Amino acid sequence: MWRLIALAFVGSSVAVSAQIKKQFSVENANQCNEVYLKLKAKTGNCFIRPSQNQDILNIYSNQDLEEYTHSFSNEMKGNTCAVQLSLQQDGNGNRGVGQKISYRVFGNGEAPSDKFWKVYLTENTPYTLDLDYGLGNANIDLSGLSVKKLRINTASADVNINYNSGIENKINMDTFFVKVDMGTLNARHLNLARSKVVVADVGFGNMYLDFGTKPVINNRVIGSVGAGNLVIQLPDAEVPVVVTINESWLCSIKLSNSLKRIAPNKYANAAYQENSKDALVFDLDVSMGKIIFREKN
Repeated sequence: MWRLIALAFVGSSVAVSAQIKKQFSVENANQCNEVYLKLKAKTGNCFIRPSQNQDILNIYSNQDLEEYTHSFSNEMKGNTCAVQLSLQQDGNGNRGVGQKISYRVFGNGEAPSDKFWKVYLTENTPYTLDLDYGLGNANIDLSGLSVKKLRINTASADVNINYNSGIENKINMDTFFVKVDMGTLNARHLNLARSKVVVADVGFGNMYLDFGTKPVINNRVIGSVGAGNLVIQLPDAEVPVVVTINESWLCSIKLSNSLKRIAPNKYANAAYQENSKDALVFDLDVSMGKIIFREKN
């Protein structure tokens, strides 16, 4: 069953604005074997957390439905529950692209928004997640979820991805795709994602990828950097690492001490042997930006 829920509270406007209210809820259906969730948050602060609740989606907020614009749809496509939700705070959402870039780069004296959405996903159903953030902040905890595919795009938002409880993805992930335009994205403990391929696309923003310890499954990382910065935290020294970088004379590359040149534009650590089956493989392309590799302390 699919439900859109608005809960009303009696009291002063100050009290109501401070209360957390359920906004949207999608119950699990017997024929729903997996979920495709497309979530677009143009402004504000968004949190995603795992939940032991059977519902495939629960969203809470400290604002009322009439305080923001939204669109919500769902349908069954075979055995897949397809949910699409777009959220935008009224007032901030009308700011133009030029104003957003100016705000992001120079600031304009505005206080950070205290409005938020808290999104809870069930641990019991596989997800394909397509997450799009405009301006604001997003904190995503994927601990113990079953994510088949993940796509995250941030325009000017600051996004943090982590496995806070240290519990790995319950299934092998096909692709972990992250893209930054003007914003910042930090992804930690990627070894717990169990992703076959990590794709990182950096425009003018900043991205940090932390590969933690030894990957649960073999990783291939495909990265593209325009004019931004990509910082890569390497795993333990015993994990074989090989890096191929297609660079230009306008870019900046800073390699860690463990990476030694083994061929033109190709580097590897001491644990790597040719055709290592358990290697962490980087294929990177950079034009005017910067790529930094860091050793694990």
